[in-house]
Order: sequence, then structure tokens, then C-alpha cells
Amino acid sequence: MYDERLTVPRSWWLFPVVIGLTLALILLRLSAVGALVGLVVGIAAGAAAISSYGSARIRVVQGSLVAGPARIPVDALGAAQALGPADAAAWRGPKADPRAFMLLRSYVPTALRVEVSDPADPTPYLYLSTRSPMKLAEALDDARRGARA
Repeated sequence: MYDERLTVPRSWWLFPVVIGLTLALILLRLSAVGALVGLVVGIAAGAAAISSYGSARIRVVQGSLVAGPARIPVDALGAAQALGPADAAAWRGPKADPRAFMLLRSYVPTALRVEVSDPADPTPYLYLSTRSPMKLAEALDDARRGARA
């Protein structure tokens, strides 16, 4: 129904190159082979870290919202509120509740705030960074309707 991967911006892929070059320059004092190993290891480690950070996914499948490591049935969710850049910044800052589940990516300016209606769950709401908050809210509504039918 809905699937989004919160990939990092393309410019972030320069960081592994910078890390590799820095490590190569540090190890160049030892030997040229050490510098080459440092370059390869630095680029590989940096790329793995960025790839891992940018692999977070938000999906609505089989009556559940899957956001990063969390899987929540849609019938345990309440109202969804699409947040523009200003509101999203407020909800991840001064308005934030420490008990809330947050799938936060700083490079995604918009978000969706979803109330948790399950009384047994201490989490008051989910804050999900998303590039398409309206589409995600619609997918949750559709999944709720499908779960009731």
C-alpha cells in the first residue's frame, strides 16, 4: 500500500571519500600500501555507515504500519496529522514528548504525527519523517478501512 525509503541526500556520499582520503593521508607516513589500505577501508566504512543510516523504511502492509524497527497494527493507531517543515521542527523539538516513537531523519523536512490509541501502550504518538506525509496518512486510512472490512 505504501513504501518509502528514507535515503540520504546524494551530497552525503562525498563523506566516505573524504574519510578515505583523510585516513590515506594519515597512513601515508607509514607506507604507500598503508595509504591505499586506509583509502579503501575509509571509503568502505563510511559508505556502510551512510547506507545503514539511509536504509530506514516506512511501510503500510497487511494491516500494519512498519516504521524502522517498529511494527504497529493500524487499529492501534489514531488520527494522523501531516506536518510541514515548521510544524515538524516544533514536534521534534520543544513540543516533543520523550515517550514518543520517533523515526527521525534530519534531512527530511516534513513528517507525519500519528496518535497511538492503544491504552496499553505508553507511547503517545509516532513521529515519522516522510517526504510524502499526505500519501502516508491516506495509506493508513485505507489500511484502517481494510482492517475493519
